[in-house]
Amino acid sequence: MGMIRSISVDQIRETVAALCVAANKDLPPDIKEKIKTAAFCESDRLAKSVLCDLQKNLQAAKQLDLPVCQDTGMAVVFLEIGQDVHFTGGSVYEAVNEGVRQGYEQGLLRKSVVGDPLRRVNTGDNTPAVIHTTLCEGDSVKITVAPKGFGSENMSGMKMLTPFDGRAGVVDTVLAIVKKASNNPCPPMVVGVGIGGDFEQCAWLSKKALCRDTTVGHPDPFYRELEEELLEKINRLDIGPQGFGGVTTALAVNIETAPTHIAGLPVAVNIGCHVTRHKTAEVR
Repeated sequence: MGMIRSISVDQIRETVAALCVAANKDLPPDIKEKIKTAAFCESDRLAKSVLCDLQKNLQAAKQLDLPVCQDTGMAVVFLEIGQDVHFTGGSVYEAVNEGVRQGYEQGLLRKSVVGDPLRRVNTGDNTPAVIHTTLCEGDSVKITVAPKGFGSENMSGMKMLTPFDGRAGVVDTVLAIVKKASNNPCPPMVVGVGIGGDFEQCAWLSKKALCRDTTVGHPDPFYRELEEELLEKINRLDIGPQGFGGVTTALAVNIETAPTHIAGLPVAVNIGCHVTRHKTAEVR
């Protein structure tokens, strides 16, 4: 049995605040490199020009210390909590939300959350966050903040397939959702795919997939091949950067899977725009 490690919720708050700002202002290196490579390889003249403009936008954001996109999103926070951690000083969820509040205020980030889905009154501080918690071995807390804009989120979808639909059904579902999304999610996009579990778990898997480094394929060769096939077929749709055509509709397809019921084959597609943002830190 490991030693219990005490972690003050103040550390959680401070880390979340810093990650909110960093995630919104600095795109993950793998995404930046994918855009750069796509600009070099893109054969369509207009598409190449658009990809170059996207790179200029990233450079300008860095020089001016501004967010890479005006939609600084809902704060999605993944907490991977070691089972040997004991939190002190209050509620960890309250600390996360206070961190989001402070981060969005200090970073001068747009506040886009309404407190009720139908009454539509802005909370004024971008809280509450969407918090996903998992317990794991160890005595540290891994925190990932993934701000999610709704230009891309609104284009996501899911479908409850049957086992009969199989692999071909998964491919058809992903392609149909991406095709319907078209230019709306500000392509080139990152496509997160969740397969298996049940209704809500497969949606969570698709969001989690967007936080994986796009240069790291699925560890299972079967699903890695499926990622590559889907990316190739998506890039044949001729949607292209910002919807102007070309061979760069998606930068990557990331798949996450889970065991499922004998009668089910849930599939969820969570689309990320060309600024698919996430930052991670560990608190000990």
